[in-house]
Amino acid sequence: MLTVLWWAQRGGFAPALAFRHWAVSEQSANNIHAPYRVALVLYFKDGAIMRLSNVAARTYVGGDLRRRRLHAVHGTAGSYRREMDSVYDFIVVGGGSAGSVLAARLSEVPQWRVLLLEAGFDEPTGTQVPSMFLNFIGSAIDWGYHTEPEPAACLGEKDRKCYWPRGKVLGGTSVMNGMMYMRGSRHDYDGWAAAGNEGWAYDDVLPYFIKSEDNRQMHDVDDGYHGTGGPLTVEQFPYHPPLSHSLLKAGEELGYQVRDLNGAIHTGFSIAQTTHRNGSRVSVARAFLRPARHRPNLHVMLNATASRVRINTTTRRAYAVDIVNSYGRSETVFANNEIILSAGAIGSPQLLQLSGVGPADVLNRAGVEVIHELPGVGRNLHNHVTHFLSFYLKDNNTAPLNWATAMEYLLFRDGLMSGTGISEVTAFINTKYVNPEEDNPDIQMFFGGFLADCAKTGMLGESKGEGARSVQMFPAVLRPKSRGRLEIVSPDPFQHPKIFANYLTHPDDVKTLIEGIKFAVRLSETGALKKYGIKLDRTSVKGCERYRFGCDAYWECAVRMQTGPENHQAGSCRMGPRGDPLACVDPLLQVQGIDRLRVVDASVMPAAPSGNTNAPTVMIAERAADFIKQRWLGATQVCIHL
Repeated sequence: MLTVLWWAQRGGFAPALAFRHWAVSEQSANNIHAPYRVALVLYFKDGAIMRLSNVAARTYVGGDLRRRRLHAVHGTAGSYRREMDSVYDFIVVGGGSAGSVLAARLSEVPQWRVLLLEAGFDEPTGTQVPSMFLNFIGSAIDWGYHTEPEPAACLGEKDRKCYWPRGKVLGGTSVMNGMMYMRGSRHDYDGWAAAGNEGWAYDDVLPYFIKSEDNRQMHDVDDGYHGTGGPLTVEQFPYHPPLSHSLLKAGEELGYQVRDLNGAIHTGFSIAQTTHRNGSRVSVARAFLRPARHRPNLHVMLNATASRVRINTTTRRAYAVDIVNSYGRSETVFANNEIILSAGAIGSPQLLQLSGVGPADVLNRAGVEVIHELPGVGRNLHNHVTHFLSFYLKDNNTAPLNWATAMEYLLFRDGLMSGTGISEVTAFINTKYVNPEEDNPDIQMFFGGFLADCAKTGMLGESKGEGARSVQMFPAVLRPKSRGRLEIVSPDPFQHPKIFANYLTHPDDVKTLIEGIKFAVRLSETGALKKYGIKLDRTSVKGCERYRFGCDAYWECAVRMQTGPENHQAGSCRMGPRGDPLACVDPLLQVQGIDRLRVVDASVMPAAPSGNTNAPTVMIAERAADFIKQRWLGATQVCIHL
């Protein structure tokens, strides 16, 4: 059958004809060997590639239709609950990257009863197709945040508001990100420690990166920096577009080496390793919670929104969480030991403020009783910032996704659908504002193009219109100095907080970003890329026509009009030593002044690491799990579930 399917397509037979020839009942399909069954069901779905890709999204993992039906019911995690018990030992609020790690690690102790609360639902199976990662931005699994009107950025957007996609789903943003596994620079973590956060230097955190990692390409990475056997699979995508390798050569022309950017040196170019396995996304929930799904002491409550943490005003101890469950009813769940907030850089400070912990003026305006004044909650919010440059290639502008690429993926987990196009390439480079000898680059280069998004007809070589193919390069400022904040506006947990990103309000961020843009232009002029006939799109950004294209004044106007927020929000519950007036948590991630309450996610980062934030968030959660075990088990040997 496989030969006929491929030959029929290559021979030009319409899918409808093939469908009439090969139609079988679902009962018969269930008796076909799994890979062929998936190919059959998907290939013969209405003859449209969009419909095919949707079916692929629902069914391809494992290839078994019966198993997929079970997955829709049971999902990836532990015991999904319609109703919660009234008391647990630990309550973890937020089932994103950090919360998934914590729930899995804490439930390794069989005598501990752990509840994981997630406001969203289980991850859709379609998110596991790497090439579809952009399809879920703005979907039902996206919180869909917008900033308040920006004074110096996103000026070309509606109402001057930047869009912030964040994952509202079990696994959080690891379900919809680009899967790039980047840890950041040694200097990032040494800087955290130098600021008074004892135990967070690079040599302290490296073992926790290694602990979670199951690296499938140990022969390609630096010795001593990676591990195997952890829950999180890390490897390169199986397929690399030819342009990916040309980008590496272009970097070499400009003096940068191709290397393991999570190893000894942080400067250079790379086809990044990603959190996927055999052409399928591995979200943090899939990596950590799915293996724990049979533990009777782990309960997962979906579509459950935490509205407040209850705190005893006499003992200053957190003891319960108020929840709005999936039926819209309110209930309270009590914690014997600790409550851990892992709701992310927006959700965690929001919940603290809803609980009466935060700046007094913010709480008073929102009508929330002040339980514990903590001025830093919601402050220090920051994010990497970028600007997108478009380039044209001399290439047929045809849709990358067609019947051939779809079948290659469904049958062999290879080809364009098994990756993210040239988004797999990244680079860390130095502008004139840093010393290259220090190995602390200030720009990360990202790329976009050759992504197998959906074609309209599903036919081979479908044209996407007149003109050459376009690709993108976008430099991101790694150490932004601009700082924002977020504030609740009412006691309603369903009302989004006001987010003041304050992008590009510090002039150094603009200067660094402009240098990154100039580097991207130089990269496009290398011999390695000139063979593609690559040319910068010189269409002036709307609102910047009065400036000469390419001068610094033009680029400053362009980055302010068309600002590209990266999805690396951090810092809004900043970690700091005891006595730091703007620190929210101490180096053990305990909320300052409140017992038995921790924050564990990207919000605790004093400064965002120099790179993508998902791997560092997993590391923080691994470290926090050990902090918690040390407090409640001490020197007692931990009994681990097998």
